[in-house]
Amino acid sequence: MKIDWAALGSVFGVSLVVTVALVGLFTLGIVGLSKRETAARDGGSAAVTTSGAYVCFALCAAAVAYGIYLIVA
Repeated sequence: MKIDWAALGSVFGVSLVVTVALVGLFTLGIVGLSKRETAARDGGSAAVTTSGAYVCFALCAAAVAYGIYLIVA
């Protein structure tokens, strides 16, 4: 049995980068939703932070759906 270490390392690297990016994007969405009340209280636009948070969550959902598509297809 021969292990292709280069391919294994490539899969590990891509998985690590995508995981960190997805967690970071989800964190930005949570921070955006938590800043909504602060922005409304300070007279800022709560709609901007809310829509930014929803965009982050939509991108997370799209990335997960694409991953499921890759697995199933």
